[in-house]
Amino acid sequence: MTALPTCVVVMGVSGAGKTTVATTLARRLDCEFGEGDDHHPKANVDKMRAGIPLDDDDRKPWLRELARWIGEHEAAGRNCVLTCSALKRSYRDVLREGNEGVWFAHVDVPEAVLAERLSSRQGHYMPPSLLTSQLATLEPLHPDEPGITVPGTGDADQVVDAILAALARDRGVQRSR
Repeated sequence: MTALPTCVVVMGVSGAGKTTVATTLARRLDCEFGEGDDHHPKANVDKMRAGIPLDDDDRKPWLRELARWIGEHEAAGRNCVLTCSALKRSYRDVLREGNEGVWFAHVDVPEAVLAERLSSRQGHYMPPSLLTSQLATLEPLHPDEPGITVPGTGDADQVVDAILAALARDRGVQRSR
């Protein structure tokens, strides 16, 4: 663990593989994993399930809740991994507000691969029809934002290896086991 705890926010559009990558990363870092989607208010889930994209007002309370979750881990001195689409810089700024240890891992996947993944996904409330709006909203990480963009077309271990190498370089975070 570093002097300042790190919360890796695994970000990207629906179908990028955030949960798979994040759970693998948390296991390899031996730290807590949080599924950002679990923190959505019911109204947000209902809206997405109906195929209606969320707007900034819908996302604000959700992002504040995720920032609170991150802050609890940071205050306790614990590293963590959290999934969150974090599509816009302004959303990422909310997550970082008061949380110095936030570091982003943007899992970037070509649209055709995303569409294929979403069409075969079972039991998720996010319909494939919202992919276009997510891609239109996505703002890649800016050079002054902490983190890395990694291709998400390899297997989870390959993606996590790239993230771990960048974490070691940027934050001194090492794999626990």
